[in-house]
Amino acid sequence: MLIDFFYTLRSAKLPVSVKEYLVLLEALQANVVGPNSDGAFALDDFYYLSRTSLVKDEKHYDKFDRAFAAYFKGVEMLADFTKEVPLDWLRKTLEREFTAEEKAKIEKMGWDELMETLKKRFEEQKERHEGGNKWIGTGGTSPFGHGGYNPQGIRIGGAGKNKSAVKVWDQRAYKDYDDSQELGTRNIKVALRRLRKFAREGHEEELDLDHTIQSTAANAGYLDIKMRPERHNNVKVLLLMDVGGTMDEHIQRVEELFSAVKTEFKHLEFYYFHNCVYDFMWKNNKRRFSEKFATWDILRKYNKDYKLIFVGDATMSPYEILQPGGSVEYNNEEAGAEWIQRLTHAFPKFAWINPEPQGVWQYRQSIAVMQQLVSHRMFPLTLKGLEEAMRLLSK
Repeated sequence: MLIDFFYTLRSAKLPVSVKEYLVLLEALQANVVGPNSDGAFALDDFYYLSRTSLVKDEKHYDKFDRAFAAYFKGVEMLADFTKEVPLDWLRKTLEREFTAEEKAKIEKMGWDELMETLKKRFEEQKERHEGGNKWIGTGGTSPFGHGGYNPQGIRIGGAGKNKSAVKVWDQRAYKDYDDSQELGTRNIKVALRRLRKFAREGHEEELDLDHTIQSTAANAGYLDIKMRPERHNNVKVLLLMDVGGTMDEHIQRVEELFSAVKTEFKHLEFYYFHNCVYDFMWKNNKRRFSEKFATWDILRKYNKDYKLIFVGDATMSPYEILQPGGSVEYNNEEAGAEWIQRLTHAFPKFAWINPEPQGVWQYRQSIAVMQQLVSHRMFPLTLKGLEEAMRLLSK
């Protein structure tokens, strides 16, 4: 009955074998997962069992998650559809929509006032609240909580909705970009090839036909084969990629870009950050807190021969760029703007690639701030934008 599920995973370019599929079926027959206490067969249980049986490398988890979601879209339970509808689900469907006039009446707090007010709310609040404009709750206009609207608030729990939170109080998990993603078009590679500097290095593995002919002729016709090192693109690239949050909307195109960059540039180093660069970055999103790379160390490790490329939508609260402690995840000692300036000073050849449509840039205050910090070297993630960025970096 899961043949279609198997083919869905294969269509998503997951290396799932028939043997692994049979292991999953055997596990189901052996009741490794089964009905829970209410008699329902939970989709979460099947998710973990199928991922364990079918996926052998954690780098494929993101592909598996998307294929799984596509196949079981809208399914909450594999059985027992008479189960009581969760109250939280009903609340979601009844979330209040605010008119433009109502939104305009809500005043913004400054950074210091926002933090001080949150501290007071924690001290004073004793119970849950919904739909209000003061307490930590859901569905209202308070600057604290989730599910409602405030032009500058702190999201506590729940999912992002209006992209206006200046800080997020929630445990967040990001996923690595897939560097094996097949490109939707070869044109991205072609655009990146504008940034090329060929050099012959390494072992002599390639026939040098011209010199072979010349040497043979000079040697009275006796064959004298000449070899030479293969030509390689000698450009060095330091790629810093924003991940998580609003960047989830751009995963596919960023993965296509990442795949092309890894193919085109032999000397590539990459790191992840979230929203803005601060005092550390990481290479693996599942270990981003246990395996940190200090930004100071990255600045010292790579010389100015590297071309620096930022990839990010620059869509965040301006506080995240300009304010110490502005990170949505922890209290950074120095503002993100300080680190951006250090990076652009250390690597004079730099550019920022933005996957957000260029038409909305003017409506994002944080994009305007970031454009100033990178000397307006921000380009859209389009073929024309990539060509312009590569042309700038090659000068």
